[in-house]
Amino acid sequence: MNHNKKTIKHQQQISLNHLKNSSSNFIEKHISEINIQESIDSTVPACRNRLYNPLKTISMFVSQAIKEDSSCQNIVNEVAVRSKRKRSISTSAYCKARSRLPEKVLSSLSKEVAIRNEEKVKKDWKFRNKNIYLVDGTTLIMPDTKANQKDYPQLNCQKEGLGFPICRIVAIISLHTGCVIDANIGAFSGKGAGEQGLLRPMLGNFKKGDIILADAFYSTYTLLSYAIEKGIDIVFVQNGARSRTTDFTKGEVLGENDHIITIKRPKETPDWMSEAEAEDRPKEIKIREIRIGGKVLITTMMCPKNNTAIMIQNLYKERWHIEVDFRNIKVTMGLDSFKCKTPEMVKKEMWVYFLAYNILRTLMLKSALYNKLKPRQISFKHCLQIYVKYLESCHLISYSKILKLIGEKVIGNRAGRIEPRAIKRRYNGFSLLMKPRNILRAEIKRNGHPKKRK
Repeated sequence: MNHNKKTIKHQQQISLNHLKNSSSNFIEKHISEINIQESIDSTVPACRNRLYNPLKTISMFVSQAIKEDSSCQNIVNEVAVRSKRKRSISTSAYCKARSRLPEKVLSSLSKEVAIRNEEKVKKDWKFRNKNIYLVDGTTLIMPDTKANQKDYPQLNCQKEGLGFPICRIVAIISLHTGCVIDANIGAFSGKGAGEQGLLRPMLGNFKKGDIILADAFYSTYTLLSYAIEKGIDIVFVQNGARSRTTDFTKGEVLGENDHIITIKRPKETPDWMSEAEAEDRPKEIKIREIRIGGKVLITTMMCPKNNTAIMIQNLYKERWHIEVDFRNIKVTMGLDSFKCKTPEMVKKEMWVYFLAYNILRTLMLKSALYNKLKPRQISFKHCLQIYVKYLESCHLISYSKILKLIGEKVIGNRAGRIEPRAIKRRYNGFSLLMKPRNILRAEIKRNGHPKKRK
């Protein structure tokens, strides 16, 4: 047996032994492995011994995020059925236990799982042994309650009583593991509500030598100067207005549609920035612009020999993974909208879904190591389906079979795929709600229900 085969067999055995020696429930294993008791003790006031203690509640909350029926009643019913003792099927105690969970504990758990997975990434998976992070934002709606409307108001163009509270979420996702490294949530509009404003508190996650891939929303002087100062490489799309006026004959010409230019510090200071912070920014910075594939890309990788235009283009193509990752969270896992009715619980729900997502990504990472694949080659939906079937089978399936089955669904090459954002079939025949419900109820009492649309 040659050295490579011995190494592969050794990695497979490590993954298998790690699972054999762990709890049969993969979710509970990860929650119990990470020492959060100190954090719980410091944030949760001392209380009597409850049926739903913090660790039990977190495990149930995460299971809700994974299951197709994510209602509180479903998870309480499941606990009652499996319990040897008589249990109430009332959700009251469980909902109160969820509300007592500190947001800090949930966010720390999610981040810790992501950090542990980053440490397991193989060197040959990386680009020049560098960590690559994807940054982007998305929006979600939530129940129309007064508390949610106050913190996350609906769009101004919608009439009162017709719209839903809407929030913006910006996340940092690892290219190699697919885990959510960090995230921030805020209102959709208003001061500091843009994607740049939500990213700013999370910049400490990036270290010298890291690479950030993002779209045109992030190509601002402030972020570019910060990345250059900290030694972080970036590959962004040039801002739309600036890309239309780019003149590749100016600056230091490196090749066709490839040059280095000097950008001066803007005269206007952002609203969120103090005058002292504005003065600390460099008076000018140098960036590289490349027109390729119909886009103008900007980067801090200046050397055209070590970093060719084609290489920069191929690197930026990896940014699309974050769009698929958001789809996995919002569609595959079912977080198309929040279910919680207060802003505090909305934040907890967000971190629970990210924790569940990161735990599933951990299972994909172990399967990738076991099957000699990369995590991005494995289907997330397939992994979720296999794990749900594993739970339904009462863990009768062997761990090696689970790892092997997850790795058998290899994703094809999807580069450059273009599809129209339209569907042929309507979801249902009901009309849109264009008036407040109390007005429509009165009209129905007078005139009856309107006819369904054909």
